[in-house]
Amino acid sequence: MKAIKKAKRPPAPAYGPQPWLQQHWDARAALNFMAGGAGSGLVVAAAVAAAPPWLAALGALAVAAGLLAVWAEIGRPLRALNVLRHARRSWMTREALAAIVLLAAVAAWVSTGQPSMPHAAFAALAAVAFIVCQARILNAAKGIPAWREPLLAPLILATALAEGAGAALLLLAPTAAHAAAAPAAAATPSVVLGWGLVFATLLRGLLGYGWHARLKVPRAQRKTFARTGMLFNLLSGLAVCFALVALASPLPAGLAAPALGAAGALALAGGAWFKFALITRLAFNQGFAISCLPVRGVPHVSPGGPHASPHASAHASPHPASHPLPQASPSVSVSPSITRHAAPR
Repeated sequence: MKAIKKAKRPPAPAYGPQPWLQQHWDARAALNFMAGGAGSGLVVAAAVAAAPPWLAALGALAVAAGLLAVWAEIGRPLRALNVLRHARRSWMTREALAAIVLLAAVAAWVSTGQPSMPHAAFAALAAVAFIVCQARILNAAKGIPAWREPLLAPLILATALAEGAGAALLLLAPTAAHAAAAPAAAATPSVVLGWGLVFATLLRGLLGYGWHARLKVPRAQRKTFARTGMLFNLLSGLAVCFALVALASPLPAGLAAPALGAAGALALAGGAWFKFALITRLAFNQGFAISCLPVRGVPHVSPGGPHASPHASAHASPHPASHPLPQASPSVSVSPSITRHAAPR
């Protein structure tokens, strides 16, 4: 006699009053924020620390790689040029224009072959503009509470600066190990980048705490937010510890450079993890509420309220057949909090 199989739970619908994870942007969109933020932050770090221009060139390549990932995500890649047509109302258009200016500024800087303050300053300003545009893209998605929070924009900026300093320290670690032969010439960029990493990482930690504290995270999502924040804080804390050990302790140059490189790698990994989780794991929309149903005797529907669960059993109501939930009706009054789009244009 065959064993009776346990009845499986029906899959949750992709649309309903309960918040659900957005499916419009995947890992390719997250890669744009990861590579674009780290690359533009690397340009800023190279300009501030008077580092060699090839660091800025690598940052520009990272920005281009992130944009290429987004181009691979869209359904009709040949229409990508249409993004340049809406500069007055689209932060994606402004991001694309800022990327063009950034790539041109870095190319002009690299063509000089040496640290040039005017070229470096202009490239750094273009990189900051690119980061701000990326942050505002997320703020424009009003239907996702984790993205529309105003503190997310400075958090994205601080994360990009910490990633840039970390990437610069990681790339300069092999050359900084030989700083004992010429300490004044080789150690100065690493010291500036090290302290910049410490301050930027601490700043993004404070902003991240404030950003999370202002969010009203539903109980079903708290575990996901907690796991993401735990790994992010662990990587950031280790990065600060390694950087402080290398900067504040009397370590020889042969040991301080690897410690700074490890701090840079940890800061870079923490920022990348936060952005990946922000796009693919924490992007729950707010759900919606139906204030008035065209069925007499049925209460209103709201996230977490009566009839909100997609798996509510037939025993939830004494007469389930007489009180069906309407799927679509022109007489349904929907609250203004509905946002149908999970991602901006």
